[in-house]
Amino acid sequence: MTRPTHDKPRATFCNRTRREFLWQAGAGFTGAALTGMLAEDGFLANQAVAADGATPFRNPLAPRKPHFEPKAKSVIFLFMYGGPSQVDTFDYKPKLYPLDGKTIDVKTFGRGGHKNKGRVVGPKWKFKKYGQCGKMVSDLFPHVGECVDDIAFIHSMYAESPIHGSAMFMMNSGRLVSGSPCMGSWVTYGLGSVNENLPGHIVMLDPTGGPISGAKNWSSGFMPAQYQGTIFRSEGEPILNLKPPAGMSRTTQRKLLDTLKAYNDEHAAKHIKNSDLAARIASYELAYKMQMHAPEATDISGEPDHIKVLYGLDDPKTANFGRRMLLTRRLVERGVRYIQVYAGGNHNDNNWDAHGDLEKNHNYHAGRTDKPIAGLLKDLKQRGLLESTIVVWGGEFGRQPTAEYAKGTGRDHNSYGFTMWMAGGGIKGGVSVGQTDELGAHAVEDRFHVKNLHATVLQQMGLDPNHLSYFFGGLNHRLVGVEDTEPMNQII
Repeated sequence: MTRPTHDKPRATFCNRTRREFLWQAGAGFTGAALTGMLAEDGFLANQAVAADGATPFRNPLAPRKPHFEPKAKSVIFLFMYGGPSQVDTFDYKPKLYPLDGKTIDVKTFGRGGHKNKGRVVGPKWKFKKYGQCGKMVSDLFPHVGECVDDIAFIHSMYAESPIHGSAMFMMNSGRLVSGSPCMGSWVTYGLGSVNENLPGHIVMLDPTGGPISGAKNWSSGFMPAQYQGTIFRSEGEPILNLKPPAGMSRTTQRKLLDTLKAYNDEHAAKHIKNSDLAARIASYELAYKMQMHAPEATDISGEPDHIKVLYGLDDPKTANFGRRMLLTRRLVERGVRYIQVYAGGNHNDNNWDAHGDLEKNHNYHAGRTDKPIAGLLKDLKQRGLLESTIVVWGGEFGRQPTAEYAKGTGRDHNSYGFTMWMAGGGIKGGVSVGQTDELGAHAVEDRFHVKNLHATVLQQMGLDPNHLSYFFGGLNHRLVGVEDTEPMNQII
């Protein structure tokens, strides 16, 4: 359908203007931002190179066969926005304690630039052994400590940027600048979804707001809009403005959508390569189904009391993050492919970015996330879902072993060496790989770049990280970049 011009009468459908029709049919409560599951046959997205190097994936929103047998069906990325300190959480460095307050020679690179000396901030919490594997875990995470036999800790992560914005893009999309698809988009692009009633890629934000750069962190970049993340809320309406207009029955709404679809199909037939239009058509249909299914998926009122306690819903300190963890489990049960949950909002006091008072900052953020995260791991395991679900924990970087300011306990950013962990989905439990130096400043053994993390997730999902590509701008783009990247085989 062509856009009305000023010298022609405005097109009407069912005695409504086009704008009114779009709004009442559903355009007002959705848009291309929804990760749709119902693209029409015949719309060609782009080519995802399959295992044989030639077969294109058609119908970008339908379930597709992986390159090889997957170990996992879903991914949960628990993003600790701001950068938690590795030496105060999971990377035990006993030699740091007696150095507290002393100025030593150590090379660091953070928002304060390159430095060769620094005042050591000794770890502020004690560590003790947990599990059969004897993993040393800080007192900040006693509940996660109970789950260490199911967790693989990677102590030698590194990346290029110690600046939040670019580091976030790197962790999410494998690039230092915005405009590329995030990992959730790559996963849903490569595999589609098994659920026709919910988005395949969902993002849940901290109640204090989203991270720096906002939606660019869960963008589909140059891919069709079907693959970008959809924001879900843990309380109230899961998606704002999802409800149909007051007084409109589902029968009437269905007729309006069918009429709109007919016009859009006619227009799309003349613009076969317009993926945005295909995404818009799919989003209308998905939103229509979500009106019934999203509220059910997010309704935790029927969960048993002992499950609510497991996630910390009985404690005001952990209740909000606990609801998001419980909702995450419910979404995984319903076949959602990729879920990213942010712990930490848009201001330093509301995220893990501890430049000033490290103890106050980390006590608060670990205190509100430790029990809910452990509850998620335990609940997934007891339901048999952990075997098919990858759980990733970490921030965009770590922290330095030295203070940023002349006074105080705050630490600057550190992308030279930091800790992340993974569990489930064919990942070994009770293991620790890689090492930082004795100060926790630099990754020195079995160093793993962020791209190795991405390759590991893709491989466990049955996707060859060095073969999954998307043609754009004359190039075949990959999440892991132009060079072949190995997964972290030590933890698989």
